[in-house]
Amino acid sequence: MSLVTQHLTLYLASGNPGKVREFRLAAAARGITVDSVPNFSELPPCVEDGETFEENARKKALHYSRCTDGLVFSDDSGLCVDALGGAPGVHSARFSGPSATDADNNAKLLRELERAGGRDRSAHYVCIIALARQGKLLGTFEGRADGLILQAPRGEGGFGYDPYFFYPPFNKTFAEITAEEKFAVSHRGAAFRLLLDSLPDFDGKG
Repeated sequence: MSLVTQHLTLYLASGNPGKVREFRLAAAARGITVDSVPNFSELPPCVEDGETFEENARKKALHYSRCTDGLVFSDDSGLCVDALGGAPGVHSARFSGPSATDADNNAKLLRELERAGGRDRSAHYVCIIALARQGKLLGTFEGRADGLILQAPRGEGGFGYDPYFFYPPFNKTFAEITAEEKFAVSHRGAAFRLLLDSLPDFDGKG
């Protein structure tokens, strides 16, 4: 039986209210609800020790899908800078250390770029989303957004590296556009739309 997406709930393996809100806005247009995995904060955490975005996304989706009967999805994403050999990559959130702030990470990013010569500023965001149900992986979906790293921040929105990530088609950084504009062109938005497009392929037991 094909999955009937009306009144379907997808469970996000994250307690981050910003992520939930972002995915919820995108899913609502298709009549789909997005919520955090039930009792997420009380569940045993998943150790994200994978060497790639896909490994971490798969681990989280499989781990938390064993805690509910519904469809569970998880994302892992980060910034890859060409001049730094793809760094910070999977270490984007903790580039300057385990307790790094966005300001710490951005400062290290700029230092490393200058150390590498500072000429090649090309970079891209990557997002991998994994979908699972009851410990079984159903699929993975990849999104990408290409841009450049600026020498100085622009904009007050976004988070992470967004004030430095310049997106040429808009002639703005990700911190200078609205959340809706960003999700329409971002790595996370692209991956999530692929997931939504795939839902009719799955049995509708969620």
